[in-house]
This record gives sequence, C-alpha cells and structure tokens, in this order.
Amino acid sequence: MTRVAWITGAGSGIGRALALEMAAAGWQVAVSARTAAALAELAAGQSAIRPYPLDVTDAEACRAVVARIEAEMGPIGQAVLNAGTHHPMPAEEFDAAAFAALIETNLLGTARSLAPVMAAMIGRRSGRIAIVASVAGYSGLPTAAAYGASKAALINMAEALRPELARHGVVLQLVSPGFVRTPLTDRNRFPMPFLMPVEAAARRLRRGLESDRFEIVFPRRLAWLLKLLRILPYRLYFPLVRRVTGAGG
Repeated sequence: MTRVAWITGAGSGIGRALALEMAAAGWQVAVSARTAAALAELAAGQSAIRPYPLDVTDAEACRAVVARIEAEMGPIGQAVLNAGTHHPMPAEEFDAAAFAALIETNLLGTARSLAPVMAAMIGRRSGRIAIVASVAGYSGLPTAAAYGASKAALINMAEALRPELARHGVVLQLVSPGFVRTPLTDRNRFPMPFLMPVEAAARRLRRGLESDRFEIVFPRRLAWLLKLLRILPYRLYFPLVRRVTGAGG
C-alpha cells in the first residue's frame, strides 16, 4: 500500500489535526476542504501536505480531485472521509431545508467522495478507507435529529460495505468520535461529557488507522455509555436521556 493519504474536511478540527499527525508519521497527505485559505495555511511549511480544495457536494469535483491526487502524488493508499458539518436543531427550530442541507454534506458528500476512491482501490485490490461518523449516530439524542440521522446512515453504509470491500483487498473502517473540542462542537448548547482535545483525538485516530479493527472510537467511556443506552428498552432510555441532556426541563 502506498503512503499517500487523502483527508477530506481537513480545513479545521479533527481533519486538520490528523493531517499534521500523518505527515509527521511519514505520510504524503492530500488535504481537501471547501476553505482554500485554511488548506493553504495548513500546508504552509509542510512539504508532506498538499492542498486540494473541494466541495464534497459536487460529484464531478470529487472525481476530478481523486484523479488529480493520484496523477500528482501517486495512488491513494489511505482515504479518511471526514467532511461534515453540524447544526443543532431543537424541535422548536426544526427546519426541513436545514435538515436537507446537513444530509447533503454529511451523508451524500461522503458518498460522492467515497465513490471514486473506492473504485480506484477496488481496481488495485489494495487500500484503506475510513468513514468518519459519530457516536451521535448510535441512537437519537435531543437537538441532533438531523446530525444524528446523517451519522446513523454513515454507520449503516460502512457496515454494509466492509465485508464486500474485504473481498477486493480493501479495508474499510468506521470512525465514531465522541465530543472533541472543535469549531463544530463549540456550537453545542449542552454539557459535553468526556470532551477531548483535538490533538489527542487525532493521535487516537491515527493509531486506529494502523489497526484492522472495524470501529475506531474515542473517547471509549462515552461510546460504551451510548452503546448501552441504545440496547435499553425505551421506557428506560428516554428518562435517562432526559436526565443526562436536560431535555424536557
């Protein structure tokens, strides 16, 4: 497998921190995001990082960027599909257009960036892909009706593709972050248990990418709590969610 990595959503947050981690570990890193200025700042002084601005909602642009990276840097050995956004949406502010916009970026944007890199790796019978979802996709949580739905769909998609890609020599992993200090989590209006610094999250993620386990999750304590919640009967689940999040007063 080549030491060329492609990270989407690298303009800030986990994607940016991971790009620096992987460059320090000897990878040649192609970084994508809509914010060209942020990518240029990230790549400045980093010979191992090259910017490829991209809006993942544009399928043709995704195909073109993958082709350009492979022509200029070599075959992509590791793709981390991290592009996404977050818009807290309490029931009182539920908006179908905002919901659709979030699905367009988080779910369909991931699918559009996945398609060309997955096809290339299947053709080579080699490569690794990580799809970044969230522990918010495990079960429904207050204010996350749109965000959680997009991440739950990514989890399902990753579960479906993992065994199929294995037949082609391609490793697919699911990344399920909890609360990590980023510009997106700064939008949350509720207490965030086990909040992690973004640098620590990037280190965990890089180590996880070097393993063959399906799910890379951090912080583990929050993940196990939410995994436990999702198997509880609803008569226990909803009171616990209300207590933890303060929803419903």
